[in-house]
Amino acid sequence: MIRLEKVYKRYADGFQALTDINLDLEAGKIHVFIGPSGCGKSTTMKLINRLITPSEGKIFIDGEDITGVNPVQLRRKIGYVIQNIGLFPHMTISENVAVVPRLLKWDEDKIQNKVNELLSLVNLPPETYKNRYPGELSGGQQQRVGVIRALAAEPDIILMDEPFSALDPISREQLQDELTNLQENIQKTIIFVTHDMDEAIKIADNIVLMKAGEVVQVGTPEQILRHPANDFVKEFIGKKRLVEHRENPFLNSFDAEGVPSVKDVMIDKPVTASPSRGLASSLNLMEQRRVDSLIIVDKNRKLLGYAPILNVLSEISDETKVLADVMQSFKFAVKPDDPFTVALEFMGQNNAPYVPVVNDANVLVGAVTRGSIVRLMSEVYPVAEEVL
Repeated sequence: MIRLEKVYKRYADGFQALTDINLDLEAGKIHVFIGPSGCGKSTTMKLINRLITPSEGKIFIDGEDITGVNPVQLRRKIGYVIQNIGLFPHMTISENVAVVPRLLKWDEDKIQNKVNELLSLVNLPPETYKNRYPGELSGGQQQRVGVIRALAAEPDIILMDEPFSALDPISREQLQDELTNLQENIQKTIIFVTHDMDEAIKIADNIVLMKAGEVVQVGTPEQILRHPANDFVKEFIGKKRLVEHRENPFLNSFDAEGVPSVKDVMIDKPVTASPSRGLASSLNLMEQRRVDSLIIVDKNRKLLGYAPILNVLSEISDETKVLADVMQSFKFAVKPDDPFTVALEFMGQNNAPYVPVVNDANVLVGAVTRGSIVRLMSEVYPVAEEVL
């Protein structure tokens, strides 16, 4: 457990970097500090290994006030990963990883076993990489080495100051995944500083959101997305990510009626065709509208059936055939006022791409499709747009 009690930081020029910081950071979790540039997130992190000393207040690690701990000894027990990696270019990868264990005078066999173990953990086979130099690795590979170097002395706490921000998006995402996977095995207390809200949501067990040297909100990603503390939090998170029950009509529908109705979910202009339409022109229509079947209706839009693309293709060589010759009957249709879950259940059980929606006179009024369900999800849970 890391505890910060009434911590302030003022510099000689009078600048107030931190004001009344009070935090309890649970052991074995990833705590992400985030906020605008200059908000104090990196300053707060650096207090933990005494790279910065508070002007007022106390910091405890496992109940011990770190003011009385030798800063060099303290730092050797805390891993530290920085944005520009900081590998020693004249040392091999093995030597870089082994720096702190050697300072701690570990046995050489133990050091080499630890190096091999850690390289394997981040998918850098030791037989391939341990004798290479940093300049022979990609940026993503170097950052992996930076992470495991911080783990080499088996610290309980790891500080990570925007470690992935200089990487390309693909490498960054891979390392985020590797960090969360690694944490499942090592269960360290990780303090991670970032300016990227998507990164914070992805990796954090706990988010500390800061502004102008103060803590604005602390909570799990789920808590912050659902219950932002104020307008600053809403703006920083971004409207697209927020999930606010009172502002969402679909959530209001869930509260009042249980689930939305079919008419709330359906598309009202599915791709339709006449039963007398020729197969070649039908195939062209499918290509234009990017669908794999056509809903067949008569001139009054009464539902007749559907024509899958495979049925059309199987008879395409016969110029006399029309959609009426290849269409199939629907097994199921729903009404506009039915709960949309009725359609969802049928689609799931029958692997159906859509369900037609008809009125009491069997006139087609729409369709519930996989796409319309995804749109429902994105409106109920805006963050789902980034996942799907």
